[in-house]
Amino acid sequence: MSESASAPERPNDAGSPVPETIATYLRLRGLEPSARSFRRRRRRYEDDENAPFTPGRDPRGFGDVLADLTREEGWDTQLAREDVVRAWSEVAGDDTARHTRPVAFSEGTLTVQSDSTAWAKQLQLMRSHILSEIIRRFPDAGVQVIRFIGPDVPSWKWGPRTIPGRGPRDTYG
Repeated sequence: MSESASAPERPNDAGSPVPETIATYLRLRGLEPSARSFRRRRRRYEDDENAPFTPGRDPRGFGDVLADLTREEGWDTQLAREDVVRAWSEVAGDDTARHTRPVAFSEGTLTVQSDSTAWAKQLQLMRSHILSEIIRRFPDAGVQVIRFIGPDVPSWKWGPRTIPGRGPRDTYG
């Protein structure tokens, strides 16, 4: 076999040619810089964020860090809704809170369950006052409507799987 048919050789640092197989081995072992690793190194940039005495490097309080985290992760709405539940006695009043409790949030609707239908009817008359208080105190909660229900009675007209109309009826007879 002639020398022209053999594998191409690459020059090393000393200038003498290195067989391609050895050059590949050295490159894979990380002993010889390849064009790819050179490109990677060239793409690096100065990390101004961690440089001392730059804007934004001042220490911040734990509350500020948590506020930024909740805003970045999109948890503000859920946390505001939890605050509505936690502060229900302040929003609705102590006497009303003893007879009612928030039970669900769904698409901007706050559902409040009461001890009796009389309490539910009374709260329907106070709906605008309670809603305006919630919006004033917790604007991030996204509450647009309040629905008051009586004691734990099943309702066939509410829920995600309801259909309009009369529905199935008795077919015996």
